[in-house]
Amino acid sequence: MAISDPVADMLTKIRNASMAKHEKVEVTTSKLKLQIVKILKNEGYIKNFKKVVNKNGINSIRIFLKYDDDQNPVLHGITRISTPGRRVYSGYRDLPRVYNGYGVVVVSTSSGVITGKKARENKVGGELICSIW
Repeated sequence: MAISDPVADMLTKIRNASMAKHEKVEVTTSKLKLQIVKILKNEGYIKNFKKVVNKNGINSIRIFLKYDDDQNPVLHGITRISTPGRRVYSGYRDLPRVYNGYGVVVVSTSSGVITGKKARENKVGGELICSIW
């Protein structure tokens, strides 16, 4: 069965694995997914990630999840904002703040996939992909 929204599928896999306290999760790869995972790593929500090739020859990303000292997930929530059926765009002045600045919004701009903070600094708007806290 074909997946109509691969990014939402990836976010759901990460959310479910984090709540179930798994060490790692694997998702199929794409350029957009890889950029989102890089942002998760840079913002400190995951330990690390690695591009791997499965035994079937399928490229995937192995994401190593991060937990605090009490084994509580560092990633509290991750939600999809723009969907294939309802695209959400925003100018740099109107970018949402997630949990009053404690979270991150991921934006697809003309200069690449970046965080909302960098989009405000560069004064570029774009499509709101997801919010992370």
